[in-house]
Amino acid sequence: MKNTPKTLALLGEDAARFIAKDKKMFIDGAWCPAAGGSVIEVEDPATGQMFDRVPRGLAADVDLAVAAARAAFDEGPWGQMSPAERGKLVWKLGDLVEAHADELAQLEALDNGKPVTDARIGDVAFSYELLRYMAGWSTKITGQTIPLSAEAPFHAYTLREAVGVCGQIVPWNFSFMMAVWKVAPALAAGCTIVLKPAEQTPLTALRFAELVEEAGFPKGVFNVVTGYGHEAGAALAAHPDVDKIAFTGSTEVGRKILDAAQGNLKKVSLELGGKSPMIVFPDADPDVAIPAIGYGIFYNMGQTCTAGTRLYIHKDIAPVILEGLKTFAENMTVGVGLDPATQIGPLVSKEQFDKVLGYIEAGLADGATLLCGGTQVGEEGYFIAPTILTETKPHMSVVCEEIFGPVLSVATFDDDGFEEIVKEANASVYGLAGSVFTRDISRAHQVARKLKAGTIGINTHHVIDPALPFGGFKQSGWGREQGYEAILLYTEVKSVGVAL
Repeated sequence: MKNTPKTLALLGEDAARFIAKDKKMFIDGAWCPAAGGSVIEVEDPATGQMFDRVPRGLAADVDLAVAAARAAFDEGPWGQMSPAERGKLVWKLGDLVEAHADELAQLEALDNGKPVTDARIGDVAFSYELLRYMAGWSTKITGQTIPLSAEAPFHAYTLREAVGVCGQIVPWNFSFMMAVWKVAPALAAGCTIVLKPAEQTPLTALRFAELVEEAGFPKGVFNVVTGYGHEAGAALAAHPDVDKIAFTGSTEVGRKILDAAQGNLKKVSLELGGKSPMIVFPDADPDVAIPAIGYGIFYNMGQTCTAGTRLYIHKDIAPVILEGLKTFAENMTVGVGLDPATQIGPLVSKEQFDKVLGYIEAGLADGATLLCGGTQVGEEGYFIAPTILTETKPHMSVVCEEIFGPVLSVATFDDDGFEEIVKEANASVYGLAGSVFTRDISRAHQVARKLKAGTIGINTHHVIDPALPFGGFKQSGWGREQGYEAILLYTEVKSVGVAL
């Protein structure tokens, strides 16, 4: 029997109807249980109660899904479709996501704990716009005519073709949006897919599969296997008939993906961890900087790879910025994700909750000062108050390591420390994002050039758009998602020479 946490009463009819269904995996256009018959319990992080079950896919299920994707790519109608037909299907899928946006946002808020308002206007809205954006690329994937350097009488050109069967493994923090980030360009390019959602948040992937089915994609083009990372995910990453693996998650697991992919040297793209710096200069506008920094760290409860977890403030403006951030943090509404008034929901799991509290305790033990937060909120669920730690030092774990929670570490600098603070901002194994707050446009561009990260915000932090490439330097990953760069991830170049 499924439990019925009180949060389920906040669901709309469509979302409640989906939760009431028995869940199955989507393989080769059909819905099926796991071959082994086992299930994974799905937990509501706002209450800590189990409320649903999904199949526990194993290597045998991955084999079936990959075989279906291989047949669809090599032999099915998908490969015979014109780019225009393919693009129309992807666009139609975007329309279906928009039509069911409220339902998808509620499922994401229930499954992950994030505020439903953020899920609706952020995750889901971005996803259907991304599907439409990528649908447009279907007809614009081109090669080149190449003038050869040699004098041989050749006509030479290149083709850009779909890479093949793609295994896609997505995380729990943006489970629906990260799935669409990977699925949309892969479909636009003509690939076939086996998607493995995070075991903590599998529901929107299964609902998305229903929409793929409704859109009319040929069987085998899109498949979903639910399961644990060390079982289904590992089998997918190592599968000899998968041509490419795309993964978003921790750097630690990213290394395991690389090891698994060695067998057939499959293509790999990785979007991994981050420890993003935010630098505030003395001429920054506090009315601009304070909310941007606040959302930069506390959005999605800090469970964001680009979260601005390290704040460096010039000492002249530090009192104003810190007082404003303290007020910002203490005024955020902490509550159940399905409540539209909520701004901070629970962390995704007990494991993550304990990990984040452990980092806060370690930071205080290392000498940091607690400005606000630092405690559990309520007696049930995995809620942590937005937390700000000041007087942090570079050696502290809260400064060096990815916390993935609503915890901001703060340090100050003075005029003589300008160059040093940029070096300190870069002194991380990660390089995913960063931001600069100043009214000096020359300084802004200079610092943006010096920061070693894939995305830089100036007087803002989270910078994201379907057309803007996204990815990291250093141990934050390989490759770029979004924009035409994403199409490049899912295609191969073939050179053709014709003797004249």
